[in-house]
Amino acid sequence: GALLVFFTPFAWPCLLVLVLSYAARMFAITAFYHRYFSHRTFKTSRIVQFIGAFIACASGQRGPLWWAAHHRMHHRHSDTDKDSHSPHHKNFLWSHTLWFMTDYALPTFLKEIPDWVKFKELRFINRYDWIAVVALALGCYFLGEWSAFQSWTGINGLGMLAWGFFLPTVLLYHATFSVNSLTHMFGKKKYDTGDESRNNWFVSIITFGEGWHNNHHSEQSRARHGLQWWEVDVTWGIIWLMAKLKLATNLK
Repeated sequence: GALLVFFTPFAWPCLLVLVLSYAARMFAITAFYHRYFSHRTFKTSRIVQFIGAFIACASGQRGPLWWAAHHRMHHRHSDTDKDSHSPHHKNFLWSHTLWFMTDYALPTFLKEIPDWVKFKELRFINRYDWIAVVALALGCYFLGEWSAFQSWTGINGLGMLAWGFFLPTVLLYHATFSVNSLTHMFGKKKYDTGDESRNNWFVSIITFGEGWHNNHHSEQSRARHGLQWWEVDVTWGIIWLMAKLKLATNLK
């Protein structure tokens, strides 16, 4: 699907569409799937938590309950034989993509997330996680088929599907997976965390701050991962702004 970018007319707004589609879902993954659902580093309303979960769900990385459950298991067994995310368990490729395609990756381990199963709407989108994905894909296509949008941007339906859905989704996969693979192999270890987590500036850029992974493993409940002024953490900046707008509270 991502290869459609080579078979549809290119216009400069395509790049803006790519960035917006990538950025909105990357923030939802890092802020909500990771820092909120997995580690509860801040609080928010039921409506905001659902919106964040739904946008993250559109990334095609399963539902919020599934994501949080597997991530909590990763932290408990980090870089041991019980950590299926770890490149030290088998190899880089396994850590980066292949574990995601195994039988282990299918179920949602509800016992890991007793704090979230009480929300029926979260259980619904976790069970039907394809709804957000299909909604985004169809939304992109039909927006591109709208004549006024085509004349304004020069992007047709297939072009929007390619630049607004397929390509940024593939990039999101590899950026997110890089936190499992690259940041447990390459980078600096500032803290002795008992595992191979490392701070990796490149991964931090493409994941809005998740690459400060050794910082995160040293204090998992902290909402801010970039602890130094030069450790850019875009996700933290937006969470801080949410707090100023009364959309988030109790930031740890």
